[in-house]
Amino acid sequence: MDIGMTWAGFSMLAFALLAAGVIVGFLSGLLGIGGGGILVPVLYETFAALGVDPAIRMHMAIGTSLAVIIPTSLRALMAHSANGVVDWVAVRRIGPWIVIGVVLGIMFADQVTGTTLKWVWVVFGTLFAAKMAFGRDTWRLGHDLPALPKLEIFSVLVGIISVLMSIGGAAFIVTFLTLYGRPILTAVATSSAIGPLIAIPGAIGMMWAGWGHPGLPPLSLGFVSLLGAALIVPSSVLVAPVGVRLAHGVSRRKLELAFAVFLVVIVLRFLSSLILE
Repeated sequence: MDIGMTWAGFSMLAFALLAAGVIVGFLSGLLGIGGGGILVPVLYETFAALGVDPAIRMHMAIGTSLAVIIPTSLRALMAHSANGVVDWVAVRRIGPWIVIGVVLGIMFADQVTGTTLKWVWVVFGTLFAAKMAFGRDTWRLGHDLPALPKLEIFSVLVGIISVLMSIGGAAFIVTFLTLYGRPILTAVATSSAIGPLIAIPGAIGMMWAGWGHPGLPPLSLGFVSLLGAALIVPSSVLVAPVGVRLAHGVSRRKLELAFAVFLVVIVLRFLSSLILE
């Protein structure tokens, strides 16, 4: 199926993206995580159902997800900053190197195939699932942030991988900060300050990387679906409270296991498509 600039194709794309926003909002509220880890596989399946060129499906999913993360990450940062729990010393050390990693990740994403991006998801999705299933809050590597160059190298790698997976980096940053003695609330708040540093240059970079590419869906700016971002943000925000209400009746451990199961399903989905290619 070809989603050209026809009313039928436009309407089908809009409806599919609204549905994607509903799914993302519900799962984000239920599992208590940022939308990027959920949105990429949902968008990938949406673009696949709409007949978007397989060569750019992952690129479109990643670019659009990064654009969606921008307003949500900024809102989270403002809320945490108002409560005074952001570790700005850590942000100043981590932030510039994160941005360098994002730039490198964009340069890499511009050159790689959708197959490579799927493998990135398979590898790190598996690691995240293992952390959710088997990790413990009591694990520690130290009582303060490591000295140069460990933190800086880690930050560059986080920037690269976060762009290639289209996530706000929270899974990396929260885990890293808690392993080095930061309370979980401080770690979560500090990671919210990193999200915009990944999402803003990441989305701009994906626009640049896909500029003028043949086969882009309607109303796309490079590898970012403007229509997708415009529809997903409000629909996901509207539905998220439903997932939140359901989550309040479930223990944190069960939610962690639920997210681990979700990641395993997505990893298996991408892995099966890699094997069948």
